[in-house]
Amino acid sequence: MNALFNLFTPAPHLPEIQDKEVVKSDYRYWRVRIIYSMFIGYAFYYFTRKSFTFAMPGLIEDLHFDKGQLGLLGSILYITYALSKFASGVLSDKSSPRFFMAFGLIMTGIINICFGLSSSFWLFAIFWGLNGWFQGFGWPPCARFLTSWYSQNERGAWWSTWSASHNVGSFLIPWVIGACIYFFDSWRVAMYVPGVMCILGGFFLINRLRDTPQSIGLPSIEQFRDDYGGISKKDLEQKNVSVKEILVDYVLKNKYIWLLALAYFFVYVVRTGIGDWTALFLIEQKGYSRLGASGSVSLFEVGGFCGTLSSGWISDKLFAAKRGPVNILCSIGMMVTVALFWLVPQGYPVLDSCAIFSIGYMTFGPQVLIGVAAAELAHKRAVSTSTGFAGCFAYMGAAMAGYPLGVMTQELGWNGFFLTLVLCCGVAALLLSPMWSVRANVTESKPEPTADKEEKDVSYA
Repeated sequence: MNALFNLFTPAPHLPEIQDKEVVKSDYRYWRVRIIYSMFIGYAFYYFTRKSFTFAMPGLIEDLHFDKGQLGLLGSILYITYALSKFASGVLSDKSSPRFFMAFGLIMTGIINICFGLSSSFWLFAIFWGLNGWFQGFGWPPCARFLTSWYSQNERGAWWSTWSASHNVGSFLIPWVIGACIYFFDSWRVAMYVPGVMCILGGFFLINRLRDTPQSIGLPSIEQFRDDYGGISKKDLEQKNVSVKEILVDYVLKNKYIWLLALAYFFVYVVRTGIGDWTALFLIEQKGYSRLGASGSVSLFEVGGFCGTLSSGWISDKLFAAKRGPVNILCSIGMMVTVALFWLVPQGYPVLDSCAIFSIGYMTFGPQVLIGVAAAELAHKRAVSTSTGFAGCFAYMGAAMAGYPLGVMTQELGWNGFFLTLVLCCGVAALLLSPMWSVRANVTESKPEPTADKEEKDVSYA
């Protein structure tokens, strides 16, 4: 047992390499290696998160489950995932991100296999709840990698590149599940195969990832790029930060983290609401076939892929690494595109498709950059906790887009559904508005900003 806990101990710093050419070459190699490893690993997390969605028809046919039971399983996943994002964020800040991320992926793979071996609803509920818990082990270590290996004025582009793994994983898993069902005619095999792939993916992460530049003898990324982003050298050298300081002083007392978390809640109501309910809306209200509705909804992920990649670059290059302007503009764009989709009359499938693509583009901008902002507006040692805290709110919003939004739609109709989403977009924009000029975090060791400085500096305490 002690050996297991030792795996999660952060890797110690090695003596710093003095040869500048070696440092430059090593950084170039490891930054590419870290980003593609995280990308692949997080895409695999989506394999075991979405596998159940595409196995549901088999569960209905084989075990005669009803939609209420399947919906409850989905809600259990969102709730345990939300709680885990916060708890694992706290744990991850005191652990090795390399082994933490790999362990979570391996466990989700094992749980998917156990789910496929089960037939009882209560076993399904237990295993899918556990899956949600270990799914939460993926995001926080990635936030640490992205703040340890990529500096503040370039991080938006790197973060958005990694975030495209969401869309890639969501795009690939239907094909993997579809192939399993086609060749084996079994929903159980459709759970086994992603499970095995994720177990192997966990060992791939152990092989590929490294905790920090300092753990392999490189200087900090801030020192290497001379880009401290409001972080002093004293902060970088501060190693013994208690859990209380991380959680209370650097997260719970940070007003910007609270605003970001609340905005994330409303963004995820919209993201999940559009992703989960649009196909049914198109079938019921606009006369689409099931295939046509599925094809149109797939454009949400395509738009999300484009929005994910471009939002970080735009924030870096056009807004001097400030995330607030892009978050606010995209939230307003969400409100406009959702309203336009709502108002498109029946019989205009091209307009429907354009609107769905545009909603995806606008939604995934803040979906990515709120996480970046939560990492940058927290202490260097509290990155996982701050992003996990915000992520907890996000998936509570996703849970609200399930059963509660379904009941609201049942009682108020689709007009009630879309009015709710438009209001959520507006509230998200209002919550994000105080951060238009906020750029990065600073500490008390940094000098006070001058009166004519354009960006606001943020203190942790």
